[in-house]
Amino acid sequence: MKLTFLGHSGFRIEIGDQILLVDPWIKGSPVFPEDRRAEAINGATRILISHGHGDHTGSAPDIARELGIPVVCKADLASWWKSAHGLETVGFNNGGTVKLGNVNVTMVAASHSSSAPGENGPVYAGAEAGFMIEHDGRTIYFSGDTDVMADMALFQELHEPEIGILCAGGHFTMDMKRAAFAARKFFNFKTVIPCHYKTFPLLEQSAEALKQGLPGVDVIEPEVLRPIEL
Repeated sequence: MKLTFLGHSGFRIEIGDQILLVDPWIKGSPVFPEDRRAEAINGATRILISHGHGDHTGSAPDIARELGIPVVCKADLASWWKSAHGLETVGFNNGGTVKLGNVNVTMVAASHSSSAPGENGPVYAGAEAGFMIEHDGRTIYFSGDTDVMADMALFQELHEPEIGILCAGGHFTMDMKRAAFAARKFFNFKTVIPCHYKTFPLLEQSAEALKQGLPGVDVIEPEVLRPIEL
């Protein structure tokens, strides 16, 4: 599989017969080079959205229309996007699994908040979530925006993910130390990739605390548009 960081919390994940864009915030992102947009979205088959905040959904409607692909997300957000914007959507909820080609995606809980930008203020977008993305016995856990949760112990038992893409920037989500604690306490990751950091001065700028907290785990600091082969 191949993972390509799109900045902030966005990833292009090439797995099985799918090319998934997960929380692809491209337009307006301070860390994404917009002249490489075509490269980032080329061939994408679905868009996965963890929650409604603009730094995760900002580019999803435009990409979905341009490529003619569905947005896969919380049922509440899917219904609103379908009715208000005419998008093709696949709505599901925590504990549900959707089959995307030969890839299985299960929605799992997160601990954050969720609303989408609307003309008259925030629009209810369902609850925040994460994803377990599985193909051929290998599973990626995409945490979405969250804090540490005891539920993570169940995620490990049920899904046994080998790769963790963890928010770790602090302030709005768990920070590097808390992300390291979550990974160490609840999971048996081989690889951890931090995200939701460095985008703004308010967020953590280094993953050093995550690395120090996870001896024996391959912690990869992603670089925008540099593929990671796993």
